[in-house]
Amino acid sequence: QGDEYINIESDLHENKCASVDDEQPRLKGLLEKKYDEVCEFCKKHKTRFYYVVYGILITAYLAVVIAACSLNFQRALPLFVITVLAIFFICWDFLIAKYEDRIAAFFSPGDRYLKKQWFWLKWVLCAAIIITVICWLIYDTTKRGSRQLISFAGLVMYVLLMFIFSKYPARVAWRPVFSGIAMQFILGVLILRTKVGFDVFNWLGIQIQTFLEYTDTGAKFVFGDKYTDHFFAFKVLPIVVFFSTVMSMLYHVGFMQWLIGKVGWIMHFFMGTTPVESLVAAGNIFVGQTESPLLVRPYLPYITKSELHAVMTAGFSTIAGSVLGAYISFGVSSSHLLTASVMSAPASLAASKLFWPETEKPLEILRSGLQMAKSESKNLLEAASQGASTSIGLVANIAVNVISFLALLSFLDSGLSWVGNLFDYPQLNFENICAYVFMPFSFMMGVDWEDSFIVGGLLGYKTFFNEFLAYERLSKLIQNREKGGSMYINGVKQYMTVRSEVIATYALCGFANFGSLGLVIGGLTSIAPSKKKDIADSAFRAMIAGTAACFMTACVAGMLTVPGLEVPCHILLGNASNFTDFPANSTELVKCCQRLFTSANHSEEIFPGGNYSLNSWKVCCQILGQPDFHCS
Repeated sequence: QGDEYINIESDLHENKCASVDDEQPRLKGLLEKKYDEVCEFCKKHKTRFYYVVYGILITAYLAVVIAACSLNFQRALPLFVITVLAIFFICWDFLIAKYEDRIAAFFSPGDRYLKKQWFWLKWVLCAAIIITVICWLIYDTTKRGSRQLISFAGLVMYVLLMFIFSKYPARVAWRPVFSGIAMQFILGVLILRTKVGFDVFNWLGIQIQTFLEYTDTGAKFVFGDKYTDHFFAFKVLPIVVFFSTVMSMLYHVGFMQWLIGKVGWIMHFFMGTTPVESLVAAGNIFVGQTESPLLVRPYLPYITKSELHAVMTAGFSTIAGSVLGAYISFGVSSSHLLTASVMSAPASLAASKLFWPETEKPLEILRSGLQMAKSESKNLLEAASQGASTSIGLVANIAVNVISFLALLSFLDSGLSWVGNLFDYPQLNFENICAYVFMPFSFMMGVDWEDSFIVGGLLGYKTFFNEFLAYERLSKLIQNREKGGSMYINGVKQYMTVRSEVIATYALCGFANFGSLGLVIGGLTSIAPSKKKDIADSAFRAMIAGTAACFMTACVAGMLTVPGLEVPCHILLGNASNFTDFPANSTELVKCCQRLFTSANHSEEIFPGGNYSLNSWKVCCQILGQPDFHCS
């Protein structure tokens, strides 16, 4: 002030003049001209450059595949199968995108004929399906015993219960119901009864387990070498972070949208459900119940009440891919968890359309015009970072829920034990109460009567708390069986048969619990505020339908589960010795007994680590019924 005087107006005037001078055209140098020409040429032929680069990369990849197959085809078989599938779907998408109208016109005469003759064709088709199911049940019962019939009766019972308590029983459209159950059955046959399907899903389960083990590197770095001492916090929860990161990256590259679209189209085509609910049901195979509706967020304000009910039911009857890894880390079968996730998708739509039939006219949305939400990340690294950050809330939610629910359960057990002690029944607890409530439901799924009490308790944990506690309890039962030892201690059963474990795995594979009820209401209300009243009205029914869908999937698994495909002979014989009603004509048991006697005659070690008991020999003597010196 005084010595210096700053004239702001003159400075602004000078700056304006300088900027005007800069805007005057100037002559470009030779190098700059050449650079502009190259840029213009690249822009003009950008598509050709992409084709050339992609062609080189694809050629190099195919050369690697051919070289790997020529060196060792058995070792390179997974890579070969993935390559063939990728080529098939790329060609399929190309043909559909370019010639969709011509393909539709080519098949239109057949479509018109089917619609014209559909009235009597549907009855012929229904009769053929019923006859096939009856013949299959007769054949399967004579070969494997009558336990599969209980699972079939359970499936019929759940369908009838859903129909009786349906919102509009007279308006039920049976096509989605029967086609959904048929898709479940077909998937179950392919995965559980065919060697190829079982091996494929078993291989996928092993690969997922191997993939999830890479989480240990990050957990070990952050928490130290003894991180496994705190198994749940430092071993299980980091898997959720890792899986969430990978899923976010797959969303960014567009793979998840493509895969969900394909699965959704299959269900839309076979079941006749709308594109919105089909896509959400397909999305729930891979993502959570609050994330999958985001795939069709623009359409949610316009869907009907039945579609909204289907969207929520799909979320309740499946689990997210992020927590799938956590359950696998408990020791639950990865192949069965994968199978349950896939089979529950059509079951959710079947249960939903039975429990809340469509009574309105859905919005006409062509599948080709349905746009799924895309990733907001700008690059792959940002997608990975966002996936990891997003999992923080999920991990915290899981941790605090497990802490609070276990504490609450302990308090309830203590209070119930005190009440039971007044009546000389101190063993009264929450699990026992749930076991008695859910025992009939578990038995009708095909669980052995001796195990139905335990499975009923697991279902209670899952319904009133969450599936984390149920799977954690199931994993302890699996570990007890694998360790061996006495099946009963002080009258309490310590583990179940493999069949009961498998059925329980399918029955528990869903988010249908009271904790998720509030999560779904809050999540969907924030996405579609105009549907707030409809969401609140139908949420509880959707939870019941989701529970029934899981039970239906467990029934199908009970009909199709074959212990011999996954259980070694020494375990199969050990399980058979614990039951008096085990089918004597079981092919697997006969083969195991024949191999057991043959190995004893030739002093061969056929069953490593078998540790056969005297009861196993008695079972084989009873089954074969031959006067052998081993039985004397």
